[in-house]
This record gives sequence, structure tokens and C-alpha cells, in this order.
Amino acid sequence: MKRIKLIFLFMTFITVIPLSGCILTSDDSVSVGSRNNTESIILSNIMGQLIEDKTDINVIYRENLGGSTVVWNALMNGSIQVIPDYTGTIVITYYGESPGTAEETLAKTKELVAGDGIVAFNTFGFNNTYTLAFDEAEAERLGVETFSDFAEVSDQYTLGAVFEFIDRPDGLPGFEEEYDLKFKDVKGMDHGMMYRAIAAGEVDVINSYTTDGQLQIYDLRVLEDDKSYFPPYHALPLVLKETLEKYPELEGVLQQLEGKIDESTMQAMNAKVDNEGMMVDFVAKEFLQEAGLIE
Repeated sequence: MKRIKLIFLFMTFITVIPLSGCILTSDDSVSVGSRNNTESIILSNIMGQLIEDKTDINVIYRENLGGSTVVWNALMNGSIQVIPDYTGTIVITYYGESPGTAEETLAKTKELVAGDGIVAFNTFGFNNTYTLAFDEAEAERLGVETFSDFAEVSDQYTLGAVFEFIDRPDGLPGFEEEYDLKFKDVKGMDHGMMYRAIAAGEVDVINSYTTDGQLQIYDLRVLEDDKSYFPPYHALPLVLKETLEKYPELEGVLQQLEGKIDESTMQAMNAKVDNEGMMVDFVAKEFLQEAGLIE
């Protein structure tokens, strides 16, 4: 019986040790979340790796959670504490407000999220807005350069669009109305499928993002938003206020990313993942090293 008791006590001891470690680690952690697209995952890794390098905080990566509303709700309920997001999305989609210039939209973003206990930092430096990408040869044949040009022939072509864009107030409904667009058909799909779909002839035009890495390898013409319909979508870090109060060192760390990423840099990082198959964490680390933010 003594031997059995000793074995039981030993098993209990070795079971408690790892559990205790997990609890301590959890108390000293922040969760960094991202949407289900390459750019969001890269940005979350950039923030997370910088936090890990500059502080003693353990970072939990919760990547590929879903669309913008899913990630926003996760931030609002506290299940994640740090995310990258976009000024236009925050102002229009989450709060139903009207955007303005880039500076006005950023100021409104900071004001709106502060009311919900969230701190918005200054932007990473790039604007990733919606656009239309159309077959280059077809665009050249028709002389299509702008959204207004395309509107004159849009009823002949099928649009491939991410599901979120089809329903968002700053997405397809208002876009069609502004430019009097009438597509032959609209097919919803994940962002990663759009370029394969247009290459396969399943759709004729896609609602791409201006920083998409695939734009570097597909023969597509990015059309001009000649009426400036789409608002500024400058990317920036968002952090729960209570998380900053617990870890005030996060403010100085994330401020180091202000203005560090322009459109071409972001597109190149997206391309390394989507076109070359590089790992997201490696691409993020490479950027931080080249920017002189980590060794």
C-alpha cells in the first residue's frame, strides 16, 4: 500500500508541474489575432515577433480566424488582445460612420475605438484599398483604364469577389450604384481562390486588393478608381486598453512600426508567401531584421 501511495503522489506531482507552468504562462501572455488572408497573418506575425523580441511577454498567435467581423468580435469580447486592421473598415463597417481623408479617417478611427476600450496606433504606412483587376489583353483591346470605362462593358463579364466584399456597406452594393455597374454574374469565393479562378477563366474580373502579391505574377490590369469611391484603408495595430494598462511596454514596441511599411513593401511580403511559398513567420522576421527592428 505504501508503494501504491508513493506512486500516486509522484504521478500527482508530475501532473501538477506542467499545469502550473501553463497557468503562469497564460497570465503572462497576449493573443495576437488575424483574418483569414495572407496580409493580416503577416502583420500579426510582425507585431507578435517584435513583442517577443522587445519584452518578456509570451505571444499566442491566433491566426486565420475568419473575416474582419469575426476578428473584430473576438477583440471586442477579449478572446484576443492585439490585431491589425484598417481605418476604412473600422469607420464604415464596424461603426457605420462616414470616412474622410486619410488623416480624418485615422482620427475618427482612434476616437471611435477608444469608446469601446481599444487603442488605435498610427498606421504601418500603407493603404490597402479595393480595386478591380481585369485581364490585361482584354483591357487593352477595349481601352479600359478606369472603373468608369469598365462600367460601360461590365454586363459582359463575371466578377469574382470575396464573400465579405459582396455584402459589406463599403463593398459591392455601393460600388455598383456609384459606377452604375451591372455584372453578368457575381461569384463569391475566398481571397486565395480569386486569382486561380480568373486564370482558369471561371471569372473575368476580380475585386483584388492593391497590395496583393499575386498582382506581380498574373497578367492583369489594375483599374483606376476614378471617382475615388473607396475610402482610405490604412493598416494599423489595435490593442485592448486593459492589455496596455497591464503591459505598458507594448505602446513603445508597437510605435516602432509606425510608417515602416509602404505599399510596395507589403505587396512584396505578400508575394513571398503567396507566390514563392515562403513561411509567414520567416517573411515577418526578415522584414523586422531588414528594418533594423530586431537582430
